[in-house]
Amino acid sequence: MRSANYWIKKLHLIEHPEGGYYREIYRAAESIPKRALPSRYAGSRAFSTSIFFLLKSGQVSHFHGLKSDEVWHFYDGSPLLFHVFEETGKYRRFRLGRNPEAGETLQAVLRRGAWFGAEVLQPRSFALSGCTVAPGFDFADFEFGRREELLALFPRHRALIEKLSVR
Repeated sequence: MRSANYWIKKLHLIEHPEGGYYREIYRAAESIPKRALPSRYAGSRAFSTSIFFLLKSGQVSHFHGLKSDEVWHFYDGSPLLFHVFEETGKYRRFRLGRNPEAGETLQAVLRRGAWFGAEVLQPRSFALSGCTVAPGFDFADFEFGRREELLALFPRHRALIEKLSVR
């Protein structure tokens, strides 16, 4: 298995604000005009975008939400454990990885409006994944889950929220 640093260098990844490393690898040349999108979007959006995303052991992807659905794809390394608070208030978790016998999945969908974060399961490892977003990703659609707000909504999950949220 290759190292995290190998993939960071090979794929020209940079630090992501939510944690980990990323690089956009696709942005559709065509876009959907604002008037054709739901009102939650402030402007036009590319049809679709995709990124590589790498998280090292000990790093976390902080709780955040988007205005579009995301499809996550597993590529290499340790499984990623995703923690998700759905809009309905339900908590769920899933493992993105290559071993279906261990309950892992190669792809998973995160619906818009959910708060989610992730962590690498194995120590001294990393997870290399990808994410496809439609309508395409724009940082204007990205929001960090604030600790106090998440604690008010999901008080039973205090330890998890403190671990994966920003102040």
